Amino acid sequence: MTTVDDMDYEFRTARPEDTQAIEALDGSFTTRTIFRVAIAEDGFALQEIPADPPIHKVFPAEDADGDPAPEEDPNSRTFVAVGPDCLAGFAVVSYVPWNRRLVIEDIEVAPAHRGQGIGRALVGHAVEFARERGAGHIWLEVTNVNAPAIHAYQRMGFTFCGLDTMLYDGTPSSGEHALYMSMPCP
Repeated sequence: MTTVDDMDYEFRTARPEDTQAIEALDGSFTTRTIFRVAIAEDGFALQEIPADPPIHKVFPAEDADGDPAPEEDPNSRTFVAVGPDCLAGFAVVSYVPWNRRLVIEDIEVAPAHRGQGIGRALVGHAVEFARERGAGHIWLEVTNVNAPAIHAYQRMGFTFCGLDTMLYDGTPSSGEHALYMSMPCP
């Protein structure tokens, strides 16, 4: 059992019985700022600007895509943070051998458990897995409107490394930009 800010959480690899709680976790967020992406001929710049009114974003449920379960793929893991009475968060990661990159596919912390170090602890488990696999860096994608997550990733050592202005076209997130962040595997 790991204690985060005087609360008891168990951090471990997900089990089949965690699937329903993972799927039900509320990954929504509210933000009063967003990152505006200014695209220039020689790159891009990000500027944090107010969102008035504040934005509340709920991510749509994802359909199962037939990927193997994490326990079937030695290069994938799902880590969970389990509190005394509920699943508090999870992180889905996968290692890509050809470029030695660990990808954080998804990371969510339930609203009632945010700001307590759970996300940082889940990333810590991802870092340990990255080291086991020999990863050179850890990489993730985040929408430009998720300022709370962007700030958290920056505090953990992630920096901006790329942008995709078309990734979300044709989805409920159309108009948003995908920001890519990475950090060396310590």
